[in-house]
Order: sequence, then structure tokens, then C-alpha cells
Amino acid sequence: MIPAAFDYKRPASVDDALKAISGGDAKVIAGGQSLLPLLKMRLASADTLVDIGRLSDLRGMREQADGGYEIGALTTYADIIAGTKLSWVAEAVEAIGDVQVRNRGTVGGSISHCDPASDLPAIALALDYSAVLRSVRGERVVPLDGFFEGAFQTGAAPDELLIAIRRGPLPDGAQGAYRQLEQPASCYSIVGIAAVVASSGGSISHARIGITGVGEVPYRAKAVEDALVGSDGSPAAVSAAADHAADGQTVNSDIHADRDYRSHMAVVYTRRAIEAALGR
Repeated sequence: MIPAAFDYKRPASVDDALKAISGGDAKVIAGGQSLLPLLKMRLASADTLVDIGRLSDLRGMREQADGGYEIGALTTYADIIAGTKLSWVAEAVEAIGDVQVRNRGTVGGSISHCDPASDLPAIALALDYSAVLRSVRGERVVPLDGFFEGAFQTGAAPDELLIAIRRGPLPDGAQGAYRQLEQPASCYSIVGIAAVVASSGGSISHARIGITGVGEVPYRAKAVEDALVGSDGSPAAVSAAADHAADGQTVNSDIHADRDYRSHMAVVYTRRAIEAALGR
């Protein structure tokens, strides 16, 4: 299909891009793996398409002075696979989509698009990332926990550009894992679970669980986290915590998995992700 007509701008700098989206119905395009199909099917439209794909300032992965980490919005999945020091993240990202998606799809595109079944937001939630948003009015940093407001809807204002995601240092000894039940044809997650845990003195001292594919948006399973922290991390404790994976969620039901099946798989894969992060 052919999209509706639109104007096209390719800004030469981040400041130019911010000016281009400061007024009117403008949409930002980077890798184009999500937006272009929507435009072609006329499920989305734009007066102006602002192409930021060549803004090198928005690409790259950087360690921060406090031991944290920042990933530029134009960093591709392939860049993450090649550059991350977290082997479980590389393994998880390598399973996203196909080669074209991994070479063209960007971190900023995935976070901004807010697909309910996208893998990267769950991973970023488990790692406590925040969105770095910039507009002509200034810059603000917003935790991703709460940033995803609805299917394909985030807390970013229309004139704000996601320029990076940023996190603080991970707790000592933190380990992670990602486990998913994917739809074979599309590779989207029916259920996707990212777990980051750390132990101290024989008990779990830190737990972050990011879940995608289950509810309307990717979310942190805080009831699971609360049940894990302070526990001994035994199989029984992990199983009891995982039972809370879908607490508070309106669980999706579609042609790939009905609500009961998806709810059960959320529990199963949460348990598997936590066990993998604990090294079992």
C-alpha cells in the first residue's frame, strides 16, 4: 500500500530536529521498522516526517562517571549485540526480529513506539533505565517505569525527542536473564520476561522484573519483586513470587493466546527467567 502524502525533512543536527517537531503534526523516523508499515497501511499519518537517522550524536553506548550506562536513541539492536558487556542482554537482543530489524531497528524507536509485545522495553525496565527527553523547552529524565502509558502511547510530549536511555550502576553481583514464548511467524513475544537479581548474605537483595506481551504495555512486575527481595531464592520462593507475574494487569487475549493461557505462561516464564538469572 501507499501512504498518504507527507512533507519530509532531514535535519542536520539535534537542535534542527527539535525545531522541526516543535509544531504541527510531525512524526520522527529513524530505522523505520515500525513507522513505515503503519504509514503504508494508513494506520498512522503525518503532515511531516522528520528523519533523524543520520544524527550521529544520538548513536552509541557510553559508560557514565557514576558507573551507570547510557545508550543513544539511534543505537541499533546490532550495535547492542556487538557492544554490550552484559552477555544475557546480547543473547536476548540477538533473538529480536530478523537481521534487517536488528540492523535497522533502534533503541529509541522501540522505546518510543511502545508496542505491547516489544522485547527491548522489558529488558530496559529490568535494568532500571530512564528516558532522556529533549525539546526546545529543555531536557528531562523520566523513569521508564510509568513512561509506557498505553499501547503505542508514552509519556513523551509531542514536541519531545527521545535522545537516549540512561541508568545508574547495577548492584554488586547483579545477574540477569531473558526468557520468552514467542509467536513463531512474527517473533513477537506472547510472553517475555526480563529478570535482574542480586543476592547478599544468603538472601535476595535486589530484584527487577520487566514483562512484555502480557498486558497493554510492558511493565515492571512489582509484586514479584517484593516477594523475591528478602527471600532465600529457593525454588519454592521463586515459584511463589512468580505466581504474581500478572497481578494488576488486564491480560491480553488474541488469536495466539487466550487470557488464561497467557496468564499461566507469564508465571511459567517469570519463574524460568528468575531461575536463569540466579544461575540455575
